[in-house]
Amino acid sequence: MAKKSLPFSLATMVFLLSLSSSLGKKFLFRRSGSAAVAVWKNGRPATSLGAAFLTTHLSHPQPQPQRQSLFQPQPLFSTKSPRNTHVPNANHNHNHNHNTGAAYHASANRQIVQRRNELLRQKREARQKALEKDRRRNLRLRELFHEENGHRKESSSFETGGPPMFAVKVVTCPALRAELKTNGREKRGRMFVERPALFDQLLCNGDEDGGESSFRGVDLNESSNDEIEDFDDLEATNTSYACLSVKALKQTIHEFFRRLKKSTYVLSASLPLLDEQGNVLPHPENDEETETMTGTWKVETDEDVQRAFVEAERFFLRQQQQQQQTDDDSSSASSSTMKRPTLILHVTKDPDAPPPPPPPPYLANLPDPQISPTMTMLSFYSFPPDTGIPSPESTAEQLKRLWRPFRALGRIYVAREGINAQMAVPTNVLPNFLECCTLPAERGGELAEVLGEYMENGMNVDPIPVPMEEFRVNPAFRNLHVRVRSQIVADGLETPLDWQSAGYDMPPLEWHRRLKEAREVREKMERQRKEREGNESEEQNEEPLPPLPPLPIVLDCRNNYETQVGKFELAEPLDTVNFRDSWDVLKERLKDVSKDAPIMTYCTGGIRCVKVNAYLTQEMEFTNVARLAGGVIAYDRTLNEQAPTEEPMFKGVNYVFDGRMGRRITDDQLGTCYTCGSKTHLITNCKNENCHRRMVQCEKCSGTYSGTCSEGCKARVLNGGMVPVKSVIGSKTTSTDQEDEKKEMEYDDEENVVYSNLDDYSDGHSTPAAPLLREIEANTASIFPSGAHMVSGAMQGSFLTTLASMSREGRILEIGSFSGYATACFLEGASLAGKLSGSDMGTREGGGPFVLSLERDARALGLAAAHLKVMSEFGMGEEGAKEASKIRSDGVEDFEKDSVSFTYNDIAGCELIRVSDALATLEEMTSENPSISTAPFDIVFVDADKTRLKEYVDILVSNDRILKKGGLILVDNVLWKGLVLDAASNGSGYESNSEDEDENSSTEKEREALRRNRRARKLANKMHRFNSAVVKDDRVEVLVIPIRDGLSLIRKR
Repeated sequence: MAKKSLPFSLATMVFLLSLSSSLGKKFLFRRSGSAAVAVWKNGRPATSLGAAFLTTHLSHPQPQPQRQSLFQPQPLFSTKSPRNTHVPNANHNHNHNHNTGAAYHASANRQIVQRRNELLRQKREARQKALEKDRRRNLRLRELFHEENGHRKESSSFETGGPPMFAVKVVTCPALRAELKTNGREKRGRMFVERPALFDQLLCNGDEDGGESSFRGVDLNESSNDEIEDFDDLEATNTSYACLSVKALKQTIHEFFRRLKKSTYVLSASLPLLDEQGNVLPHPENDEETETMTGTWKVETDEDVQRAFVEAERFFLRQQQQQQQTDDDSSSASSSTMKRPTLILHVTKDPDAPPPPPPPPYLANLPDPQISPTMTMLSFYSFPPDTGIPSPESTAEQLKRLWRPFRALGRIYVAREGINAQMAVPTNVLPNFLECCTLPAERGGELAEVLGEYMENGMNVDPIPVPMEEFRVNPAFRNLHVRVRSQIVADGLETPLDWQSAGYDMPPLEWHRRLKEAREVREKMERQRKEREGNESEEQNEEPLPPLPPLPIVLDCRNNYETQVGKFELAEPLDTVNFRDSWDVLKERLKDVSKDAPIMTYCTGGIRCVKVNAYLTQEMEFTNVARLAGGVIAYDRTLNEQAPTEEPMFKGVNYVFDGRMGRRITDDQLGTCYTCGSKTHLITNCKNENCHRRMVQCEKCSGTYSGTCSEGCKARVLNGGMVPVKSVIGSKTTSTDQEDEKKEMEYDDEENVVYSNLDDYSDGHSTPAAPLLREIEANTASIFPSGAHMVSGAMQGSFLTTLASMSREGRILEIGSFSGYATACFLEGASLAGKLSGSDMGTREGGGPFVLSLERDARALGLAAAHLKVMSEFGMGEEGAKEASKIRSDGVEDFEKDSVSFTYNDIAGCELIRVSDALATLEEMTSENPSISTAPFDIVFVDADKTRLKEYVDILVSNDRILKKGGLILVDNVLWKGLVLDAASNGSGYESNSEDEDENSSTEKEREALRRNRRARKLANKMHRFNSAVVKDDRVEVLVIPIRDGLSLIRKR
């Protein structure tokens, strides 16, 4: 009986198993038709090409065909010797389902985003947990302060137990101080440590003069000690208090000194030095003085920590007893300066600690990137061989860590197949950055396995740096984004190809020469054709002309919107919308082309050509394929540097994937305007966010249609559907982050936006601020740099507009105009209220929609008047923003008039009045014959003197001449940077403690910072007292909204 035939021979299986053993890999076998397909189990999955190699070539070895060229005598392209490559068998059917591949990668990207979001969520939770822990600890310390102060008021000494906390003065050695670069708080070195109830038993156990032997009876590791209560929980207590364990003490120190590294220091302790009045003297900070001091002991064990704090408390109690005895002997009592037990903790650099690793060579003598006058644009990509990048997530974090010192910006994609980057780097650190990316591993290079020699054609560096002033106005990138993807270029292929086998990488100058030669051949062919046509009627006995070499097929692998504005001569665009559509186009275009025909491909930076040529050679079996090394970017740079007199073979604009959106190479205008059909080179996106069509549009139509593609989109934008301004090639408008997200290099799949906090999420799902308001913010930051934070901002401004539009008549009184941001918001809301109510033009005395604003600063009032004049004449849209932007260059003058008036939308009036004292002006407005007579207002916005807020509210509530019954009083900044929390927790407010605050404030800078801090706390006290008083006033109802710096809505009953 004949044996059944096996799917493949036993000898083949044995050979595969031995091969897998020698490679250190495991193979899995599965049936694929009638042949077995080998798939890597650990590593990258085998491609269909690799499977075909194992199936056909191991069972039936076939010789590789020789690559031939039609250009003689030298071959047109010389192919690299790729790793693990072959020419597929002509009979093998390569079947890539591109739709399935695109769906697979889209799903993989969603999983990557979900994983990243989960990691971010975990990090946020951990950070929130740490912050919550710090908050609870700080609240606990504040409670202990109150407990201590209350006890001190009731009794001059602590009869039972000790004070609830210890003061620790941390003294660092000079070496650590220089290494840590300590700030003011760290220089003062004042920490507070809670004293647990357990400490009473530690203090009472043993003889005070017994020295170290007194701690043997209370060793926390001896469970037989009956004097310790709740000993079962002692281990947890031991790790919770810094006065009981080394671990807890070091954790407290690390929370105080954030830059202090573990295992690099040693601890010692001593008692404080006091003067004759009992004040704690500054401690010696010199290493030699500390070593020679008496009473200093090492802190290495938990027992050492306990002994140190016990000694500190005993020292404090002795001082209390001496003070009490002195008070008893004298006729008047005095308070001891020493308020709590104090310990001096010395943090000294460990001489036995291993030295820190030397900085990498590229960081040695690194210039300050922030002072660079220019930014340099660059791009690069890499396809590491074999397994590619094993851990894209780790590599992404590594790139961010290594590139952070250079202050580099850009968008980088990391996948298992490689890295794709487009960046902007400060020019003065560019050599250091290049060394960081190319340094070999033996010299300390950390990127040698993913970049280095694997960067295709090195880096494409733009030869013309961008001046920093221009970059700030129109930044190509705003941040450094390193993102993990399923692929660095979405190709839609179900399985990856061997990117190391992608045809000949043709240098730019050779590419230029080949195209010129091909152009000459085409011209000769055209002349011969014309000659033949002209001689058709005549009999020719001459010998035929020698045949000309065939023209190469030059394929433009970019998408259609890129090729519309620029391309090489002789090039045939694939005319795809997305790169993943290229494969079907290639099959159709090359279906009748000989396999050895010369094919030349190019793209923007070269990365898409790698994938196209890998497909042409491995899937379509073409043997004479070349690609432009470095793409059009490298061609442009090389031609300018090495052959500046040569005429570029590329005509028009090279579209690039950053905020510039294009680099103009020649003046040729190849594009056709989408709206009028004229020739142009400009590419833009429709400003209607719901449309967002990428299009070629001339400058005239861009202005006519307000940057949109049609009358419908224009109406949508101008009638309230405002969206951020998009960037246009050759224009000076600024690209926004939303646009940057939609132009993510050569990646086509949509990404889920990740919001870092609720404020960002709220901004992302709110109607954007009007263009004029953005210009008001920019003007304020330019003219009042120190006061830029005082502008209401988009969120609060939108809220003010909404409140004004919901008021009865749209009448608003503003106290404090500043630069006019809130005034413009109120005026917009007042006009909306007037339209809804159908009222006539509003006036100050007669009623109707009207905004009256009082300001005492002449320069601020001049800026506000300039903004409102623009708003009244040009509106709040793009035209108004364009006019407002001129204010930065033209400047503003101080307001010299008494008042100025405007009208808006022919319905709302506005008047700015210069006053010397707004509160006195309000009081005068309530009199019988006021100099400023007005009809009552619906809303009064108070953004004035924070020390007199209660007086403002009293005037408005007690009199109906200014604010109507049921009207709103809006008071800004009522949370005062969050300091009202501390003011509230301290009862009557902050207390000044010269011992805690003035210590080590030796420099003028520190004293100035301390004065500002005191002023902020003083105002926080005032704000807290105002909030506490107004909420108790039965004449009003109060709602405090935590928007921006706090907004109090006070409704007059």
